[in-house]
Amino acid sequence: MHNSEVSNGMKFNREKFVHYITSRPELLSLCGFVILCIFMTIVSDRFLSMNNITNIARQVSINAIIASGLTMVILTGGIDLSVGAVMALSGTFVAGAMLNGVSPIFAVCIGLAVGICAGFINGFLVAYAHMPAFIVTLAMMEVPRGIALLYTGGYPLSGLPKSFSILGRGEVLGLQTPILVMFIVYIFVYIILNHLPFGRYVYAIGGNEESVRLSGIKVNKYKMMVYAMSGLTASISGVVLSSRLMSGQPNSGVGFELDAIAAVILGGTDIAGGKGHIVGTLIGALILGVLNNGLNLMGVSPYSQKVLKGAIIILAIYISSSRQKKQ
Repeated sequence: MHNSEVSNGMKFNREKFVHYITSRPELLSLCGFVILCIFMTIVSDRFLSMNNITNIARQVSINAIIASGLTMVILTGGIDLSVGAVMALSGTFVAGAMLNGVSPIFAVCIGLAVGICAGFINGFLVAYAHMPAFIVTLAMMEVPRGIALLYTGGYPLSGLPKSFSILGRGEVLGLQTPILVMFIVYIFVYIILNHLPFGRYVYAIGGNEESVRLSGIKVNKYKMMVYAMSGLTASISGVVLSSRLMSGQPNSGVGFELDAIAAVILGGTDIAGGKGHIVGTLIGALILGVLNNGLNLMGVSPYSQKVLKGAIIILAIYISSSRQKKQ
């Protein structure tokens, strides 16, 4: 009798543990990240070198910053395919402003404002014009990039002030600036999503938009705001990238929207909205960064890497959909 009770207790705890793990997909992402790191350490003795780890973190920072804002959009059940183009537009406007005599600080403010404005346009069309987010942001993949190409004549804008390079190449207390910016952005987004009413509304809209609307919350306003936040984070990435390259590149950010979406999904955020965690998104971005770096160290062809990355995204979406059906 006593042994039976102990066995039942152990079974209950085990079931409780499994339920906890499956209800926190970011923990599964963390396990996947650890396993991937162990594998890469085995296949390449260069993987754990300090230079390589720093290189991974620096490369991850751009995608992770974009993905932070995109996480909020996906949590509401939306999508933003325009982040790569907005990133390019912001970067070229920052560079152009400095070349026209504007100080780097004000030029950065201009670039961030451009990203916010692009996000507001997306949000207005989705929330108030009731247009599908996929179609709106698909079209906005072209408009900002077209403006960037017109503004620059299709050529990079170089010759930027040396002081501007601190955002992309500098260090603060031994930590590279892009990595520091990434951490600051994630702390900011974490506070918004987990400690402010805005975050609760974002999750609620993704969970059941109509119920939130009937409760008197202005759903359209919050949906427009998350797209503005996505535009802001895309522009931050554009500024950091321009600082690293010391030029405004109108063709930068091509395909970055797919990497950002992959980071969000790999981090455990439900593609249908309502469930996810910003920490999971950071883990997802790290998984992609480690995967890309490890495959390069192994000498895998870039074309094969694209196939593998696409397959991983499909698998992540399948797992997310299966989990949603079970729940």
